[in-house]
Amino acid sequence: MSGHSKWATTKYRKGAQDQARAKVFAKIIRQVEVAAREGGSDMSANATLRTMYAKARDASVPIDTIERAIKRGSGELEGVRYEAITYEGYAPEGVAVIVECLSDNRNRTGAEIRNLFNKNGGSMAEPGAVSWQFERKGVIVLPADHTEEEVLEVAMEAGAEDLTVEEERLVVTCAPGDLAAVRTALEEGGLAPQSAELTMVPSSTVEVSEEAGAKRVLRLIDVLDEHDDVQNVYANFDIPDDVMSAYDG
Repeated sequence: MSGHSKWATTKYRKGAQDQARAKVFAKIIRQVEVAAREGGSDMSANATLRTMYAKARDASVPIDTIERAIKRGSGELEGVRYEAITYEGYAPEGVAVIVECLSDNRNRTGAEIRNLFNKNGGSMAEPGAVSWQFERKGVIVLPADHTEEEVLEVAMEAGAEDLTVEEERLVVTCAPGDLAAVRTALEEGGLAPQSAELTMVPSSTVEVSEEAGAKRVLRLIDVLDEHDDVQNVYANFDIPDDVMSAYDG
């Protein structure tokens, strides 16, 4: 679990041990379907679909499952029509939260997300209330057994904006539209990423160093992330390693 992230994405991710594979697959497949519906099934002309396809393969989603999702999204096969919805709010301690959903029923999802905020010490906010504190970026994570110099040389030439080191990994950030190109350049250079995805990077963070407050924040993020319609949860908290470890334990 890496909720506080020194490279500032502070996107809450549950560890693989906390999620059933079927649930992970379902969320990713929804993303593939929506990308195909909004931009077409031709990956050479649909950068978002290319990114979602790579994300699905990184998660070991079978190729035939991905291809069926693309066909459903493009209308070649019948399927449920999902709508992308973003909710904004606050967790305890004044932490800003963005929740990205894909839903087949906006009213149901909105009511359920609001209820999760209210029951866990948070509150929903109006659109735009916290989103101005975040910027969408492409983020590529590599193992630290590569040197900064070799990653930097390849990544910057392909359009990357920054390279930072966090514990035992290297993190490359880029503009959303450059994610596929930077990832491809790294792979062709023999620098295989551990992950590559679009995320929301906060412009500033809220320090939550007191254990009780951190647990309240993480509990809300946790229950939001578990909701079937929720695809991504982003928050601008900064929690010390020892407090994070205690919660994870």
